[in-house]
Amino acid sequence: MRSRRFRMAKKELSVGELSRRSGLPVSTLHFYERKGLIASERTSANHRVYRREILRRVTVIKIAQSAGVPLAEIAEALSQLPRDASPDTHDWERIAENWHDGLTRRIELLTALRDKMAICIGCGCLSVQRCPLVNEDDELAKDGPGARLIQGV
Repeated sequence: MRSRRFRMAKKELSVGELSRRSGLPVSTLHFYERKGLIASERTSANHRVYRREILRRVTVIKIAQSAGVPLAEIAEALSQLPRDASPDTHDWERIAENWHDGLTRRIELLTALRDKMAICIGCGCLSVQRCPLVNEDDELAKDGPGARLIQGV
């Protein structure tokens, strides 16, 4: 019988490896660490190393930020994950449930912005006082200040 050689996967990633795997610059990873979003450990040579599950955290941070979720909200969500163990499916499900309503609201607002912004800008008048298309005689003013058509979603 032939002997098989198994390579043990490294338990940690260097900051350079985490950068390559995540597609983020090292400076961004250091920023996330300063903000408490991720944590590193130090080797005996004082080099930063990250547990492999940090890659998942970084991916969630990256996607959430690109969707417009503020870092404070991301930090709050990630603070619910265990620090001394790998998060499991239930941990991630709990975060998803907590974010569900907020993300749904954000999607509604972004959709309204996309769809209704063209109504005002499309005619070119940019009138705040009155708009012959959707706000004739400034009727929306009685509903309060701000972007009434988008806030009313």
